[in-house]
Amino acid sequence: MLLSDLKRNQLAEIKRVLPSPIQEKVMEMGCVPGTRISLALKAPLGDPIAFSVDGYYLSMRKTEAQTIEVKLVHEGS
Repeated sequence: MLLSDLKRNQLAEIKRVLPSPIQEKVMEMGCVPGTRISLALKAPLGDPIAFSVDGYYLSMRKTEAQTIEVKLVHEGS
């Protein structure tokens, strides 16, 4: 599943950042494998999107979120 597919109240863990021209930039912003992330806010037309990552909000374009693979996790795990 891609980060861009995440819905509100879903918690996910980043599996990997797909190769792209912005791969390094996205990883420098804290999107590294093993990091937990959740959808915080979405613009009315769906772009940009804000995610909660390690206690801060990270905004990105939908196309950037489509370069990040995630897996859903349950709150207790």
